[in-house]
Amino acid sequence: MIPPRPLNIFSVDLEDYFMVTALEEKISRSKWAEIDCRIERNTHRILEILDNAVAFDRRRVSEGLCPPAPHTSSAKRICATFFCLGWIAERYPHLIREIQARGHEIASHGYDHRMVTTLSPAEFREDIRKSKAILEDLAGERVLGYRAPSYSITRQTLWALEILADEGYVYDSSIFPVHHDRYGIPSAPRSPFAIHLNGGQGYEFFPLNGASCKPKGSDSLRARFLLEFPVSTAKLFGQNIPIGGGGYFRLLPGVITQWALRRLNVKENLPAVFFIHPWEIDPAQPRVAGLSPRSRFRHYLNLHSTESKLIGLLEKIPFSSFKQFIEHNNLLI
Repeated sequence: MIPPRPLNIFSVDLEDYFMVTALEEKISRSKWAEIDCRIERNTHRILEILDNAVAFDRRRVSEGLCPPAPHTSSAKRICATFFCLGWIAERYPHLIREIQARGHEIASHGYDHRMVTTLSPAEFREDIRKSKAILEDLAGERVLGYRAPSYSITRQTLWALEILADEGYVYDSSIFPVHHDRYGIPSAPRSPFAIHLNGGQGYEFFPLNGASCKPKGSDSLRARFLLEFPVSTAKLFGQNIPIGGGGYFRLLPGVITQWALRRLNVKENLPAVFFIHPWEIDPAQPRVAGLSPRSRFRHYLNLHSTESKLIGLLEKIPFSSFKQFIEHNNLLI
């Protein structure tokens, strides 16, 4: 019998190619409405890939090659969380409803992809409140999660966590435990953790325990807190190396990512947290002229091979949504 492994989490940051931080130097938000969006075509393709992965996993279960997922039936194994921009939801409400109708979770990515580091606390509150209201109106259910554009909750913007809790969010997936020029808290835990909120008087990080993710000191966690899900990293020579998606997924050979995520499950008994953007499977997207070499590299690297890598990943590793993970591990205290 194959032993159970931690539930892995698959997420999609629902934004179009011209909305990303790397292209802000050339495309202002005031121009967004004038640009032909490619979000529908690319999101439909992501949904199709996920549907096909469900069919593949059903076959593996029926053939005895892997056990049924512990959190759902054998016929529905791949489920994702879509972190949606309010700007997109307003213009493509049918897309949000279709994502939900296919069994995926709707979460917030803010309204128009402004990094938290560029906002005041009042502006941030308005941003996440507006996005949450739009998405909840469309989905007809509570939005539990948030991910900051470009992972921009850093040591300097931890005040945002208090506001997220104020506005009714249960979890966040914005703290990236890596060194980066725009984001990251390298000292943050690499596994899911709880953040004690002390009214802005300091924040404590409490890692959750292993595959079951039962809180350490559960009684104390009944105080005000927020769940945090960092994107997956591997520990190598004392450094956290990103392995959980985005540009890192496009950079690394697919087999390396698969190996690293499986190792995270088996050797460290930790869930993998993975993310992708719809534009990353769209090599035909328009090229924006005049970008800096760094921005050009970050955005266009290996777009031609991302879709095949993604299909290969989903053939090998089962995933769930954040909401499923939280419910399975009884983390709604």
